[in-house]
Amino acid sequence: MQKTIFIVDDSPSNLATAAEVLESQYIVITMSSSARMFAMLEKVNPDLILLDIEMPETDGFTAIRQLKAIAPYAEIPVIFVTGLTSTENEALGIELGAVDFIGKPFSPPVLLNRIKHHLQIDEIVHERTEQLKKRTEQLLERTDQLEKLQNSIVFTLADVVENRDANTGGHIERITKIMKLLLEAMIKNKLYVDEIRSWDLISVISSSRLHDLGKITISDTILNKPGKLTDEEYTLMKMHCAAGERIIEQMTERTGNAEFLHHAKLFAAYHQEKWNGEGYPHGLKGKDIPLQGRIMAIVDVYDALTTVRPYKIAFSHEDAIDVIKKGAGTHFDPDIANLFCEIENKIELSRIKY
Repeated sequence: MQKTIFIVDDSPSNLATAAEVLESQYIVITMSSSARMFAMLEKVNPDLILLDIEMPETDGFTAIRQLKAIAPYAEIPVIFVTGLTSTENEALGIELGAVDFIGKPFSPPVLLNRIKHHLQIDEIVHERTEQLKKRTEQLLERTDQLEKLQNSIVFTLADVVENRDANTGGHIERITKIMKLLLEAMIKNKLYVDEIRSWDLISVISSSRLHDLGKITISDTILNKPGKLTDEEYTLMKMHCAAGERIIEQMTERTGNAEFLHHAKLFAAYHQEKWNGEGYPHGLKGKDIPLQGRIMAIVDVYDALTTVRPYKIAFSHEDAIDVIKKGAGTHFDPDIANLFCEIENKIELSRIKY
């Protein structure tokens, strides 16, 4: 397929000479001004432009600036063909985006060879760009498939845990909705934003579903006991955090998905820690508790309070918020707890919608 070349020059003789050289190999369109070039660009997309510098109204330097500022035209190769052959002019032309600079009067073989060379380069660049675009699309598609597989596995594991624990129906879906609201509020209010900024929030929220994964190791008798646990049973129940951490570490070693499972492990291992150091399993205190654990501690407790359990009735939203307020600085990170209470209307609405 023949390439199309624009020749822009205010001299009729120069236009005729260049056209005569090129017409045997290319589709040539000649124009006497930059204004006519831009008008023609609306109808024809050339493969290369030969542009004079000294022209009335709009000179070549101004024309190439305008050309490079318009997205559809910016990638068209431009060769200056001019009598202004000083080093300064050539340097300026290249700086403005021209691919070459040919002095007048030009040698026909030189002009043909330069044009052929630059069209070949442009073709190679275009081909490589298309290949890269295709590979990028394939990579994005594969990434999307892997993300769907990852989420499917997470949903399945979370469902296994929830189906074994008859007391927590719908818990996972509720905490992911509340988690999203709280993280958005933390970002908006610049709370721990330096750390959160590096998180992939979609991945973090999805991984939070695995915070109770360790309950897989807990006996059904304990999980579904219709009443308060004994001290011995409670000790066994508390082991679910360490068990979840261990299981996710094993998953990380086998899959290498460090980023996604990193968050999941921190949710699982630290969501029962308390700000005052009286939580479990590690007894960490304050900001020694990973941020994921401090966030989940509030979300998890709120949902547990507002749902029916065999050993208690469901608290009202207002009473649950009161517990969160009173626990700020002892059970919970005070800054996160205070923000949680500030967005309580959104939290309550998410619970009602569920």
